[in-house]
Amino acid sequence: MEFVHDDFLLHSRAARRLYHSYAAVQPILDYHSHLPAAEIAGNRTFHNLCELWLEGDHYKWRAMRANGIEERLCSGDGEPYDKYLAWARTVPFALRNPLYHWTHLELKRYFDIGDLLDEASAPHIWNRAAALMESGEFGTQRILRKFRVEVVCTSDDPCDDLSAHRALAASAPGFRVYPTFRPDAALLVHLPEKFNSWTDRLATAAGMEICGLPCFLEALQRRHDFFHSLGGRLSDHGLPYCYADPCTEAQAAAIFARARSGNAVTIEEQERFAGFLMIYFGHLDAKKGWIKQLHLGALRNARTRGVREAGPDGGFDSVGDWSQAAPLCRYLDLLDREGALPKTIVYNSNPADNYVFATAIGSFQDGTVVGKIQFGSGWWFLDQKEAIEWQVNALSNAGLLPRFVGMLTDSRSFMSFPRHEYFRRILCDLLGREMENGELPNDEQLVGGLVRNLCFDNARQYLGLELAPSSENPRESIAARP
Repeated sequence: MEFVHDDFLLHSRAARRLYHSYAAVQPILDYHSHLPAAEIAGNRTFHNLCELWLEGDHYKWRAMRANGIEERLCSGDGEPYDKYLAWARTVPFALRNPLYHWTHLELKRYFDIGDLLDEASAPHIWNRAAALMESGEFGTQRILRKFRVEVVCTSDDPCDDLSAHRALAASAPGFRVYPTFRPDAALLVHLPEKFNSWTDRLATAAGMEICGLPCFLEALQRRHDFFHSLGGRLSDHGLPYCYADPCTEAQAAAIFARARSGNAVTIEEQERFAGFLMIYFGHLDAKKGWIKQLHLGALRNARTRGVREAGPDGGFDSVGDWSQAAPLCRYLDLLDREGALPKTIVYNSNPADNYVFATAIGSFQDGTVVGKIQFGSGWWFLDQKEAIEWQVNALSNAGLLPRFVGMLTDSRSFMSFPRHEYFRRILCDLLGREMENGELPNDEQLVGGLVRNLCFDNARQYLGLELAPSSENPRESIAARP
């Protein structure tokens, strides 16, 4: 039997019924990703496994470095086939790392290749994949249709002109692509050179001069309005922890002016300025009925020399160990007290904080919206089998799992859509085991309905994003899909 088979990760009859009858048939709503919208709009076509599989994939680069692979073959300028061979040599050493599961799921689902990847099988797999790619079926839009992706939400800087999103909205490709407003650069007043360059770009994008804090806030609002006009309904913030000690507007104006003049701003002042802006962003989101996403807890760019060589998304990050409970609850409470707490999804990167997040969200449900505050799916270092179960268990014990909005890819790779299948198989295995143990009712309709909702329907209802009309949205099955 091939490693990835019809019942991969499904260890009971109940799990298999749940997966094949309720999970596998659901389309995908990928509400947080880092896919380049320009590559979707331009229908980029991939020609080899290095392009499709290794470009920008810092998960693989980390594993390759740990396996003694030089940087030239990770993020550098090595030949595509040499990079691929270096990855193939690494894969056998990734046993019990989620990369091993993902690698073989991706080979099976994209190319119907069931062989285990190693140095010996690498040439055959490369050639077989290349032959399939020559057919032209590996354009980005074709990939999205093959995996029955209804919606992709990208992550976009407020200065982006969103021309790719406008093109996609006009072309009716059979799925929707929406922008997500990610204004992390607006908080960087302690880095005046970077902050001022970005603020100048913001002024150009907003079509106005930024001469002080009021103009800065207006420019941000104009861009928020622009994202809304193109269907954007989500914001996103990547933070070590919530900034929950905001300064006054007068203090924020003074800090802004000092940064704009190129003078130093202390870390304490930066955090208070960030707190002021995060409250402002909360009001913008609440006023328009948007969903706010908070990605918390990552310690980014830990290795200075590596970042210089490979860039800020090169795989030099780790789990952070900051205190999360107090600042998260203070931030949500500040917005709630002002009647400006939008629907919010919080994502945790430290497994020690799972119950912190799962219990914190329960304090801010107000009965106005089903599952208004969400504990998001396992993120970054926690999107593997064990940690997916941890997140599901914490949410189940402290809240309402049936109201959870489900999985996403959070990826820059067009090879990542099987991560939805991975989540679904893990979920069905967990629930099926509990059905057979008598810990859940042996009621397939009841538990199957939960599976269906967590795979697609809850996200569709919570996000309220418009789907492509069915007449424009022909669905193509993947040959290898069971």
